[in-house]
Amino acid sequence: MLTPFHLAIAVSDLGAAEVFYRDVLGCTLGRRSDHWIDFNLFGHQLVCHEGPTVKGAAASNPVDGEDVPVPHFGVVLTLDAFESLQQRLVEKGVQFVIEPQIRFQGEAGEQRTMFFLDPSKNAIEFKAFRNIDEEIFKV
Repeated sequence: MLTPFHLAIAVSDLGAAEVFYRDVLGCTLGRRSDHWIDFNLFGHQLVCHEGPTVKGAAASNPVDGEDVPVPHFGVVLTLDAFESLQQRLVEKGVQFVIEPQIRFQGEAGEQRTMFFLDPSKNAIEFKAFRNIDEEIFKV
């Protein structure tokens, strides 16, 4: 049984983070203070702490012909959830760092993927496999 992960990230504007994660990504709110907010990110605990964020150009690594931002975080979704989120992001006008696409097409680990930034420039990737249990760690 998979258990939820916990991730705490820095955001430069807690109000902008709340709007983005709640209204754009559809996360529900958990506990909060004047300096942090818990979000339910597809069953996982994401905590946004208001504070200094990393400035400057993010690093990247080439993956299947794309410059993947590093660091990044995200969630592996079902194909239906991925497509629903992709549609929601397009409707909300989110600009993609890497447009939704199929990565490793026809190879082990074939997946749908997309990258975008939150208002504090944290890179986020969502991905999906046809069969998560069989394909997520397939070599």
